Amino acid sequence: VQLQASGGGLVQAGDSLRLSCTTSKRTSSNNGIGWFRQAPGKEREFVASISWRGGNAIYQDNVQDRFTISRDNNRNTVYLQMNSLKPEDTAVYYCAVSRSSYAGRGRADYQYWGQGTQVTVSS
Repeated sequence: VQLQASGGGLVQAGDSLRLSCTTSKRTSSNNGIGWFRQAPGKEREFVASISWRGGNAIYQDNVQDRFTISRDNNRNTVYLQMNSLKPEDTAVYYCAVSRSSYAGRGRADYQYWGQGTQVTVSS
């Protein structure tokens, strides 16, 4: 299983970042992909997900108007474009491969997890 998240960093409030999640073809073939995040002292929470063909994307309410998830299956990569970042977006961001072509909100819907990439937003 190969799953690598990248693109995190330290930015100021209002800035943008684009996270990438690259998988091996065997890992993500015909599967949905999700992004989760975990802030210090908090549980890992759902951020966004996208189905295998990209036709179904869902978001956490707090990021709905600021984040956009997309995928390029030719590159086995899923992106999370994050705009208008806020300090409360600070967390380690993880991508995960779902158990089916659909990608839901629950952690139990996912079978493989990447290492995570740190996003820090200063005020």
